[in-house]
Formats: sequence, structure tokens, C-alpha cells
Amino acid sequence: MKKVFSGVQPSGTLTIANYLGAMRQFVALQHEAECYFCVVDLHALTVPQDPAALRRQTLDVAALYVAVGLDPKKVTLFVQSHVPAHSELAWLLQCQSYFGELRRMTQFKEKSQGQESVSTGLFTYPTLMAADILLYQTDEVPVGEDQKQHVELTRDIAQRFNHRYSETFRVPEPVIPEVGARIMSLDDPTKKMSKSSTVAGSYISLLDEPNTARKKIMRAVTDSGSEVRHDPETKPAVSNLMEMYSILSNLSLEAVRARYEGQGYGPFKKDLAELVVTALEPIQKRYSELRTSGELEAILADGAARARTAAAPTLRIVQERLGLQPAR
Repeated sequence: MKKVFSGVQPSGTLTIANYLGAMRQFVALQHEAECYFCVVDLHALTVPQDPAALRRQTLDVAALYVAVGLDPKKVTLFVQSHVPAHSELAWLLQCQSYFGELRRMTQFKEKSQGQESVSTGLFTYPTLMAADILLYQTDEVPVGEDQKQHVELTRDIAQRFNHRYSETFRVPEPVIPEVGARIMSLDDPTKKMSKSSTVAGSYISLLDEPNTARKKIMRAVTDSGSEVRHDPETKPAVSNLMEMYSILSNLSLEAVRARYEGQGYGPFKKDLAELVVTALEPIQKRYSELRTSGELEAILADGAARARTAAAPTLRIVQERLGLQPAR
């Protein structure tokens, strides 16, 4: 059975973009692969965090993992910092990585631009992500388009290590959905929808109340003209909304176009709003149950124990092949 790993940062509010671009894939994959899904709280520390908020958001993300349909009995669901092997392997892989290749990472360039000071963690973030993936001998990594470069670096690091020290890591493949891999902001279709945005109208939170979600969809920017047509080059705003509609309705983009031919944006956006509200309702109900029952903490404790057991053999092999003295 193939192995799958992916993680979500507990910074900001998870959005419908996280759901459509990644979490729905996770739910499907749990039936066909050995899956490890992680709340990557260590990654969140690359920028300053409020400690109380980070602890709360870590549990929020874990609850949403389960609420969208992940079965803790089928997948290993855990918090990254609960498995120390992630941090240790990250350091070992940093020593196998090059300054130049980390400097070329697009996300580092974007996040550091205009900043007076940038943490070393932001720079070395990709090697921690590589450790996350390689610890579990991962075959596939479901990611958004913006993370593909990091998975490619992970592949390079794995191949370099295998060449230097003999076969140690499986070389993972990124898996990016054809539709929905990059859901864009509702107020600016040139920017990715971000859970850390300070503009509430730019994203739909998975926890937005129904009327809030409806209003955000109805206020979303559109393109000139009134034709509902998928053309990311000339109609990026409408194309973005169409991708959301296509995924939530299980209709092809062409079928969505045909359904609203000659009707304009109004009916299309109204129906999309209802699709969003209908999709979020069961997620929010299950989330509320998890956050008040105590069930979540037990799920995470069990997942961390299973993850530590799964990660240990890979870490031992890497330590041995690097020449580290084994502990007695």
C-alpha cells in the first residue's frame, strides 16, 4: 500500500481553499493508502505567534481534519511537535542541503520581501518539510501548487542522501489536483486565498456562519462582462468561483458554464453560496462536537504514539548511516 503524508499549519483560520485544494483529497486517500496527516505546529513558528492562540488553533485544525471526514482509525492524525523525530531529522537534512537551493525557494523570497529581519527558521523551513515527508517513507504528497517546489527539493535531498549513503529514503511524488489546486482570494483573483489574511472578505473560513459565507460569495469580485466562462487569463475572478462550484457540485467546468449560459453572474453566485453553506454545515456540526467532548485529545495522543513508532526506524537508519554513535 502506498504511503501518503501531508500537513496543515495552525496559523490563521482554515479556509474553503484548504478544504477544496487539500482536505477533500485527504478524505479520498484514506481509503486507498497508509496516510499520515499532521498539524505542523513547528512550521508555524517561522513567524511570531501568540502562544495561547497557537495552542488553540492547533486543536482547531486537528478537529477540522476529523470534521471533514478523516477517520482516526484509518489514518494517523497527530501534532508535529509531539513526534521529536521531525525536529531531529530536519537538522540532519539541513546538513545535507545547500544554502543556494534554499535561497531559491519562491515562498522564502515572497515572505521575506520587505522585511527588516527574517528568522532562520523561515529560511530552513523546506528542510523541516522534507523531514516531515521522508520520515514516513512517503510515496505521495498531496499539495497545492505553491508547495510543489518544496516537494521537489525534498526529492533532491532524498536522492542526494541515497547516492551518498546508499538507499535510505523513498523519493516522493507531489500530487496536485487538476481543479482547485490553487483557490484564489475573493477580493483579488491574482492572489492565493490565505488563511492568514487580515481581510475577512478575501476568504471563506470553514467556520463562517451561513449568512457570513453567503455575503462573502455575493460580494466576491467578478470580471467585466456577464458570461460565466472558465478562462483564467481573461476572466480570473469568475474562473476561480467556477472551480469552487465545480468541486462542490461534482460538475465539470463545461457543465457549469452550460448551466448558467445567458444568466449572468447573479444566479451563479447565489447558487454557489448555497453550495458552500451546504458543504460547511456538517463540518461545523462535527467540529463543535469534537471541541467540547474531549474526544480530540485522545485521538491526537493515539496518533502521536503511532507516528513515533512509524518514524523511529527511518531516523535510526539515518543516524547510523551518518556515523552517529548509537545511544545505549
